[in-house]
Amino acid sequence: MTFRSIRSFAVLAAAAAWLCAGFSPLFAQESSSSAGQQDTDQVTQRVKAPSLVDPAGPTVSLIPSETVFVMAAALNACGYDEGLEQSDPVRLKVRQEMNDALAKSEAARAARDKICLYIAQHRMTGTVMDVAQYISLALYLTPPPDLETTAQPSEMPPDSVAVADIVPLLKDFVTALDLHGVWLALRPTYEGEIDMLHDPLSKMVVQTDLYLKMPAATYSGSRFVVVVEPQLSPSTVNARIYGADYVVVVSPTNGHIRLNDVRHTYLHYVIEPLLYARANAIDRTLPILKEVHDAPLPYRYRSDPIPLTVECFIKAIEARTMDTGIPNYVFPPGIDRSQMPRYEHQQELVTQQQEAVRRALVAHDERQGYVLTDYFYNQLLVFEKQPASLRDTIGEIVYSIDVLDEAHKAHEMEFDKTGDEEVMMRPQPKVLTGLDLAEARLAAGDLATATTMARKRLPHSDSTPQGVADSARADFILARVSLMTGKPDDAIADFQKTVASSKDARLVSWSHIYLGRMLDLDCKRDQALAEYKLALDTRDGQQDTRLAAERGVKTAFAVNGHSCQDDADDAPGPGPANPPVTQPAGGPGATAGQGTTQKPL
Repeated sequence: MTFRSIRSFAVLAAAAAWLCAGFSPLFAQESSSSAGQQDTDQVTQRVKAPSLVDPAGPTVSLIPSETVFVMAAALNACGYDEGLEQSDPVRLKVRQEMNDALAKSEAARAARDKICLYIAQHRMTGTVMDVAQYISLALYLTPPPDLETTAQPSEMPPDSVAVADIVPLLKDFVTALDLHGVWLALRPTYEGEIDMLHDPLSKMVVQTDLYLKMPAATYSGSRFVVVVEPQLSPSTVNARIYGADYVVVVSPTNGHIRLNDVRHTYLHYVIEPLLYARANAIDRTLPILKEVHDAPLPYRYRSDPIPLTVECFIKAIEARTMDTGIPNYVFPPGIDRSQMPRYEHQQELVTQQQEAVRRALVAHDERQGYVLTDYFYNQLLVFEKQPASLRDTIGEIVYSIDVLDEAHKAHEMEFDKTGDEEVMMRPQPKVLTGLDLAEARLAAGDLATATTMARKRLPHSDSTPQGVADSARADFILARVSLMTGKPDDAIADFQKTVASSKDARLVSWSHIYLGRMLDLDCKRDQALAEYKLALDTRDGQQDTRLAAERGVKTAFAVNGHSCQDDADDAPGPGPANPPVTQPAGGPGATAGQGTTQKPL
């Protein structure tokens, strides 16, 4: 394939922006990756417990869930790549199993396309909440093959009801790809993840219970369930409260999870029943709400004294039990009694340093608007010296709040201008490396840097680290650079290399689309149609790919400044004499390699 019928490569360079137009990844990359969301609002008792909560089961449990597994698999099949590079290998294993099934079955591809279209049409915020609503629904489904909801819509959380129509599509998707078989094959891997998490989670629960002097068995009627699902982002903790039941969905990395976030939810599980039982006493603190209306607090903390009190109490516990980073002072062995005052002084200095770190955190929380944190922190100092449990002393602590004094302190407080994200909702800037960074440089117009970085990822590059080469995606980047610099033959070669070597359906599909567009510009309509049809046959399950390929089948690609009629005397092509000038929907963009979401060109 050559482009001698195009009178000037300058035309191709001018057309490059149009050639590369049309990308719109399903899960658009955000400026930060979220650390999940915790719904700490008290949910009314009419919300039925999720199906995985066993009323007769243990008070605290760590489990896998097939319904969460299949829902997470569907999200991954439809472009959910958040945290992929940090995820355990089992996430890529599930993706590979799905890709193999999709390659073998048209029925599987059709089922995937339908569920991906539904997800694309129900994307609301472009944040973690888009994923969270499906996880919420999965908690109310029976295992495959039935996948029936276990509660009436009026008994389910509103966010899960909003996407409940996906269930029939999920059934078809699970059946077509035999995800139940994949689950059975990978179940031992999930059990291994649970084994690695069991001891640190148990230690966290035991240490928390010991500090509060409350054994978990005393939390009658409540369940705390941790669900392990490695297909979700490791930076996400989906924590939900269903009446008296608390469910946390976590994704481990190398046997580790965001244990502090899980502990925060566990503290809600322990503290909330104690404080909500004393709602009348807490209502006395209503005057404090008036003083925090300018604080950078979420609305529910500025409008209801009970959630504010709960959060302040939890923050006080976390400050008292935090790891300050300063090790405890240890007396050296064999010291003489006469030397004890000196070493006791050293011990006191270390204790003061640790306390300063804790007090600094309390002061920060108060400036954020959690104005009862300092009060509860001081009460905990007294509580620690007494034998009574928190259950026995919580009433006295709450009733002893001097509302006028605390309201006055809040009135005098100079609050921060911006608020911290909540524990379960901490954005973290995404650090771009490798080909992600190359894509970003290409998007910024820095073609030289993008080229250099892409070439470093080719297998034959001397600077390529072992096991890092990603030649298909590197070739795809280089092909687009060639388009932008007026080198069509190089672009063709790199797109064809991508098609030949990539196992990523998205890279392959868009390579065919680019080749089809270039053939249309070269007035070779029949060959262009073949490329567009190959893109449709490959399919990556995302709507932008299908629309771009279907548009190419329907109408020959053309740009202002060039048409096949202009080149008729040089090299007539098989396309129509006057192909319409089309402008593909969406701005110029880039595609995604496996596990990434790219910036637009």
